[in-house]
Amino acid sequence: MADSSERVRPEVLRVEGSDLRAALGAGWRDFLKVPHYGLFFAAFYVAGGWLVWWSLTAKGQLWWSLAAGAGFPILGPFIACGLYEVSRRLERGASTPAGDVLGVILRQKDRQIPSMAAVIVVFFLFWNFLAHMIFALFLGNAVMTNVSSSLAVFATGPGLAMLAVGTGVGAVFAGVLFSLTVVSLPMLLDREVDFVTAMITSFQVVRESPLVMLGWGALIAVLLFLAMLPGFFGLFLVLPVLGHASWHLYRRAIIWEPVAAG
Repeated sequence: MADSSERVRPEVLRVEGSDLRAALGAGWRDFLKVPHYGLFFAAFYVAGGWLVWWSLTAKGQLWWSLAAGAGFPILGPFIACGLYEVSRRLERGASTPAGDVLGVILRQKDRQIPSMAAVIVVFFLFWNFLAHMIFALFLGNAVMTNVSSSLAVFATGPGLAMLAVGTGVGAVFAGVLFSLTVVSLPMLLDREVDFVTAMITSFQVVRESPLVMLGWGALIAVLLFLAMLPGFFGLFLVLPVLGHASWHLYRRAIIWEPVAAG
């Protein structure tokens, strides 16, 4: 981490499409250098995906499985903190022993990342609450016994309306959370700043380059969706590359300017 006594402030740079390509290329190279870390962190998501799918198919808990499954990828930036640390070390030419990498993550309990994690969890829980409410408003009177006998309800008028409204609300939530976290978590891992400053800076990055960052968010969403299709196994590749790439995008979007003493 940077010296906490160093007085610097974040300066937001304009992000271009070439920066996204460079970040993805660097993320791919980081994954190839130390793939075991990517596989380790991605395994938590794959296991979580299997759990949601099991609850959906074996238990027929459609009403909450849909909401949890849709909101699950929102937690990606926090899970990727381990990958940020690996990329930070590789960038500086440092070694990446497991004890040091995991130790750095554990030491974040005394810094700002737990506060940022709380923000993410609140977003996730509130999205689940709204998803349940939307489901109840449109399909509360529908008989939903199990998944095998209930899917047809989504082809009805209320079902289609519920999907449209739920998708719109979910997109807004995902967009806001993406704007607040796209560079804030790498920043908190890298520098001694408060989580509010990190979120504001992250939002400024999106505001400075809205089309490019919208494209980055859309690319993340599409890749994660495709990765979840083959039994969630695609996450073993997609999550590590995106996690490493997010670090490199942060490094291209933010520079640290010295603050004049006064």
